Amino acid sequence: MNVIKTPLEGLLVLEPRVFGDDRGFFFESFNAKRFAELTGVTAEFVQDNHSRSKKGVLRGMHYQIQHAQGKLVRATAGTVLDVVLDIRKSSATFGQSYSIELSAENKRQLWIPPGFAHGFVVISETAEFLYKTTDYWAPEYERSILWNDPAVAHAWPPELDVMLSAKDQAGVLLADAEVFE
Repeated sequence: MNVIKTPLEGLLVLEPRVFGDDRGFFFESFNAKRFAELTGVTAEFVQDNHSRSKKGVLRGMHYQIQHAQGKLVRATAGTVLDVVLDIRKSSATFGQSYSIELSAENKRQLWIPPGFAHGFVVISETAEFLYKTTDYWAPEYERSILWNDPAVAHAWPPELDVMLSAKDQAGVLLADAEVFE
């Protein structure tokens, strides 16, 4: 597995080693020992989540202010543009975002440590998105930053026509959001 550091401290892109031939492919999508060796992250994953969405569906920018979740995310079908926002006040990159295309084809994964808001938009006809979390979903602590807040708007394609849930429409600006110290 190849680990690529991003400009945001702790945020890592993981590129698995894929073995393919005319029958198909095989790759190890997760190995706790290898993940810890390569990334230095010894997080225990406690929950797996799987979503399917159609083109234009945007989910995010989500985080939990308590019971903060680290997430290991990937697209298992289709393609998404994944966007992450650093909301750790003590971070040198507070308020900065990072985006990357994750697809079934490129098999990339993204490690998102606690302290980031996260979202994605489907750019293929449909996409299935899988993510492992380091803490359980706690709806009472879930928060959402508006996807088109000027702090993250530049990370999305300018021509984006999105479908949002009511929860995501009710997100707040980063300037008004509860953030991590």
